Formats: sequence, C-alpha cells, structure tokens
Amino acid sequence: MIDARITRLTVRAYSVPTLTEAETDGTARWDGTGVLIVEVEAGGKTGLGYAYADAAAAGIIQHTLWPLVRDQNPLDTARHFWTMAGAVRNLGWPGIAAGAISAVDVALHDLKARLLDISLVQMLGGARESVMAYGSGGFTSYSVQELEKQLGGWAQQGLKAVKMKIGSRPEDDLNRVKAARAAIGNDVALFVDANGAYSRKQALGFAEKFADLDVSWFEEPVSSDDLAGLRLLRDRGPGGMQIAAGEYGYTPTYFHHMLAAGAVDTLQADGTRCGGASGFGLAAAQAQGAGIPLSAHTAPALHASLASALPNVVNVEYFFDHIRIENMFFDGVPELRDGFLYPDRSQPGLGLTFKAADAQPYLQTEWRSS
Repeated sequence: MIDARITRLTVRAYSVPTLTEAETDGTARWDGTGVLIVEVEAGGKTGLGYAYADAAAAGIIQHTLWPLVRDQNPLDTARHFWTMAGAVRNLGWPGIAAGAISAVDVALHDLKARLLDISLVQMLGGARESVMAYGSGGFTSYSVQELEKQLGGWAQQGLKAVKMKIGSRPEDDLNRVKAARAAIGNDVALFVDANGAYSRKQALGFAEKFADLDVSWFEEPVSSDDLAGLRLLRDRGPGGMQIAAGEYGYTPTYFHHMLAAGAVDTLQADGTRCGGASGFGLAAAQAQGAGIPLSAHTAPALHASLASALPNVVNVEYFFDHIRIENMFFDGVPELRDGFLYPDRSQPGLGLTFKAADAQPYLQTEWRSS
C-alpha cells in the first residue's frame, strides 16, 4: 500500500435538469446542475470524488491534472493539491479549474482512506459523530404556497433551521419571510440568502425588519466581493443576526481576505469549489484561527464527512437540488436523523458508491486514462 501508485483516472461530466421549472435566487437563474464525477485507482482500490462544476472542468482534469498525479503515491494528498494549484496558474485557479481540482482532491482523499481502510471522517480528524444540517431552498421562483410547503416540510422532518432565497423582487421579500416564519413556527431557526442582490443601505433596512421575524442568519446581504459592505452589515446589523458569506471562495487567499476584513460572523466554504478536502481544511483552519465558525455550503453527501471531521464547522447546507442529485447518483449517502447528518464511520472513505447506470441519462462527456 505504501508503494501504491495511481494507475488510472476516469472523469465524467453530467447535467441534471431542475425538477420542474427553472429556479431563481436574488441574482441568478438556472435550469440544471453540472456534476463532475472522478474515479482514481491505485493499489486495487478506487477513490470517488465529485464537484458541482461545468463540463469544461473535465478537460482540465484530462489535459492538466491527470499528468500530475499519474504514477504518483496516492497518500501524498497535500503535495498533489498544491501541485495541481500551481499547474493552473495561467488557466486561472478560481472558477472551472478550482472545480476540477476539487473533484480530483476529493477522489484522492477517498482513495487514501480506502487504502488505509478507514472512514474519511476519521482520517481527517473525527471531531464528532454528526453535524447539524439546515434545509435550503425556498427559491424566489416559488409561489408563497410552494415556499410554505417546502420549508414547513423540513421543519416537520426535524430540521432545526431552514433557509430561503430573497432579493429577486425586494417588494415581496418581507411578506415571503413572514409566510416562511408562519410555516415553520417559532422553534425552527430561519435563515435568508440574498445572493448579493441588495445595496448596502437596502440590506440594512431589511435586516432590521427581518430581525422582528427572528431571522438569525443573513447570507450575502450584499455582494460577497463587497467586503466593506459585509463589514458594515456585520457592525450595524441587529444583534443575534449572523452575517455569512464565502461560498464563492476558490483559493485559500480568498478566505484570508474575507477574514482579515472582518466581513463575516460565519465563514462559508464549499469543498466542491475551494479545493476538496484539502481546500476545505485550509478554510476551516483559517476560520478557527480567526475565532470565526465555518459553515459548509451545499453538497451534503461530501460535507457530512468534512464537517464532522473538524471541530469548528457549525452546520451543513442540506440543499434541495443536491439532495436530489446525490440520492440519484450515490448509494450510501449520509443519514439525516433529528436534524443532523451522520457520516458512516463503518465504511472506508466517504462511504459512497457511484450509481453509473442511474446517472447515464445525464452524461455529457466521459474520459478514461489509458
């Protein structure tokens, strides 16, 4: 095992349409989700990784990343991460290249854990048995009735917090938040996410109104690129309301700048964007050093393990689109029980098995190394 070498890599890109009509948030509209699946082989084992990324990321894996890890020791995950990061300098690390690195890094960590015959959560630290999940959806394309049904259903399911989108039509936002609060009752935390749709003063005004409805989390009230604006909201917003951002962090430096600016009460990171297990761990370490909690953005089947492994990750986003896709694509998704996600410590790696036949109808491109 110590002398094992990486012998093969397979990458597949998929596009999964939304369940019904196109979905919207405060600043975007989408009718499908890109999924990148990577399998890496060494020592008779296969590691599985994935990212929510455009199909273009598959080409970066084929032409740029695979030559770097081919014939290398799969246990050297930190070296592989930084080698891949260095190799995309001229391509541009943030964005599509970061998604490619993330999928390969997750596959390498999963492979390493399988070679060691240990769960990924324990290999990465095993800080706890589970992590809190919050239901996330409530798209601005939903009617009030659809919003109430989805968020109210999660509350009945036992989730301790739910999140809704705002910002597409600011004139409707207060009434939609009121409806959401009525649907979930007073014992479930209510989060809102503007996806950067508001101006600074507009966001401050809404924060005060949302506080009357016991909204405890305001995500991207202004653009996540507006660090001064986020700091303004953090300093002047209502007490008890967390200002959260960071989901668009692709590199360790991004998180450094956000923390150095004092821009957030809770930092967010997405392992399918920020560099897989390696990048997520670097974000968590920076947040812990700054005394700021970390929240995992989407991809619950992955983040259940990454978040449970580390002591300062407070929750995982149980995102509607990704819940559906991960149950379609994988066996062994972590169990949701009483509002918490439990990674399976009895299985090596992530504990996921890819259902290639079920995913086949959504396949866009596929490449296998020789």
